[in-house]
Amino acid sequence: MKATMPFDLTVDKATKKVFITREFNADRSLVWDAFTKQEILDQWWAPKPFSSKTKFMNFEVGGRRFYAMVSPEGQERWQIQKYTSITPKSNFKMFNAFADKDEKPELPGSDWDFNFSEHNSTTKVSISIYNESLERLERMIEMGFKEGAAMQMQNLEEVLASLS
Repeated sequence: MKATMPFDLTVDKATKKVFITREFNADRSLVWDAFTKQEILDQWWAPKPFSSKTKFMNFEVGGRRFYAMVSPEGQERWQIQKYTSITPKSNFKMFNAFADKDEKPELPGSDWDFNFSEHNSTTKVSISIYNESLERLERMIEMGFKEGAAMQMQNLEEVLASLS
C-alpha cells in the first residue's frame, strides 16, 4: 500500500454532526468486510493502545453489535450498535450508544451513516455521525474522538495491507 491516504474529520456543532472521510488503497469489498465482519473489525476498531472485544455481532437490519473497548489495564467501555439500514457494499446505518456490561444503554446515543465508494482501486469511506444532544457531541470531542478516529483509520489501513 502507499503512504497514508487522505483523512478528514470536521465537527458541525450547529447540526450536532461529525463528518469523517478517509480513503483506502483497497477495493470496496475488502473495506466493506472490514467494517461489517467481527473478526476484522476487532483488529482495528479501537485506537491503540486499546483493543476491541466483540461479545456478539449480527450484521443485518435490526441486528446489533455489543462490544467493549478494552484498556491496557483491562478496563472495559461497552457500546451497543444497532443496525437500522444496510445496502450491501455501499451504505449502512446504525444507532450507537455507550452501555454497561449488561447491555443497558446510556442515552442519548448517536446515529451513524457509512457510505462506501470506489474509484480506480481506491475506496472512500464517508461517515456522518448525528448526536441527539450537543452535550453528547461535546463529550465525544473532549474524550479525544478526533484523535481516536484518526488512529482507528490508520489501524484499518494496516489491517487492509495485511489482508491484501
